[in-house]
Amino acid sequence: MRAYGLIAGMWIRSTMVYRTSFVLTTVGGVVVTGLDFVGIALMFSHVDVLAGHALAEVAFLYGLSIVSFGIADLALGSMDRLGRRVRDGTLDTLLVRPVPVLAQIAADRFALRRVGRLVQGLLVLGWAVASLDIVWTVPKLLLMPVTVVSGAAIFCAVFVGGAAFQFVAQDASEVQNAFTYGGQTMLQYPPVVFAQELVRGVTFVLPLAFVNWVPASYVLGRPYPLDLPQWVAFMAPPVAAVCCALAGLAWRAGLRSYRSTGS
Repeated sequence: MRAYGLIAGMWIRSTMVYRTSFVLTTVGGVVVTGLDFVGIALMFSHVDVLAGHALAEVAFLYGLSIVSFGIADLALGSMDRLGRRVRDGTLDTLLVRPVPVLAQIAADRFALRRVGRLVQGLLVLGWAVASLDIVWTVPKLLLMPVTVVSGAAIFCAVFVGGAAFQFVAQDASEVQNAFTYGGQTMLQYPPVVFAQELVRGVTFVLPLAFVNWVPASYVLGRPYPLDLPQWVAFMAPPVAAVCCALAGLAWRAGLRSYRSTGS
C-alpha cells in the first residue's frame, strides 16, 4: 500500500501541474458518464416502470453500481494495460524494481480524473435515496456502506483477475473490459430483465449480483434474484473476500508463469 501510494501520489502531482485541464477533464467525465443515466431517464419518459421498477429504484441500482465501480476503477483502472506490457516486454522493467509488481501496475498512470465517475454515481444515488420511500432500519443503514465497500472489492478482484488472464492471453484487455465495464453496465438494470441463466452466472460464478442486486433487494423490499433467502443480502463482505483471495491466487500464478517476450 505504501508503494502504491507513492506511485499514485507522483501521478497526482503530475496531474495537478495542469489544474485547469484536470478540472475540465473531470467535469467532462461527470457529463459523459452521466449520459448513461440520461438514457435511462429518457426511457422512463415513455414507460412508467421497467420490469416493475420505477425510475427511482433503477436509479438506486445504478448509483450503487457506479459508486462501487468508480472506487475500483479509480484504484485499479490501470490494470488493463498489463497486456500491452507483457506483449512489448516492458513488464521486465517492473520486475527488477524492489516494489511489488501489482502495486506498480495498479498505480501506473493513476488517473485522478476518474473521480468524476464516482461523483456522478454519488449524485444519482443521493437523488434515488431521497426519492424513494424507504423505511430505514439499523440493518439497512449499516448495509449501505458495507455494500459499497464490498462491491468495490468485488470489482477490484475482477480487475486483478482479468489482468492475471492477460499473462496468458497477452492482448485481452477487451475481454477484461467485458467483465468490468460490461458487468457494471448490466448491474444498472433490474435482474428480472435478464435471462435466468445470466443471472445465475453473475450470482454463483462471477458474483457481481452482490455488488447491488442482492443487497438492494433487501433495502427496497423487492423479491430476491433466483428466490434467494433474505440472509444472503448480508453476504457481500465474505463474497468479496473470497473473490479477492481467488484474484490474488490467479495473479501470483500468472506472474510466476511470465517468461518475458523472448526478444
